[in-house]
Order: sequence, then C-alpha cells, then structure tokens
Amino acid sequence: MKALKNFEAMFVVAVALACSASYVSFMQPQPQAQQTASASQTGMHVVTVSAKRMTAQEKQLSLLEERQELLGNATASTL
Repeated sequence: MKALKNFEAMFVVAVALACSASYVSFMQPQPQAQQTASASQTGMHVVTVSAKRMTAQEKQLSLLEERQELLGNATASTL
C-alpha cells in the first residue's frame, strides 16, 4: 500500500512539473529572428514596393512604347 501512495505522489509531482513547465514555455516571447526564419523556410517571399502608382496616361504611354519595341524586335528578327 505504501508503494501505491509513493507512486501517486510521484505522479502528482510529475503532473505539476509538466503543467508549470508548459505554462512557462507559453509565456516566454518568441524572438523575431525565429519568426522570420520560419517564414523563409515555408517559401513565402516578402516584397515591399516603395514606388508611386502610374497615372492612366503614363500607363498608356508605357504600353504603347512596349508594343512598339515588341513590333520592332519582331520585324527585325524576321528580316
């Protein structure tokens, strides 16, 4: 009977230690370096764009210039 009481006491102490260790581990803040490392391991890339948007007129001019370059390259390659 004494052995069962000792095992019960050891079990209670083990559960108390496990619960306190779990609580302490959840309460500690995670370092920023580990969070960015885990994000890079998943393959997610972060892109920051710091340019202003083009106006509608600038977009049209850009598209026209791009089309002219493509047409110029296409005709030059067929000659």
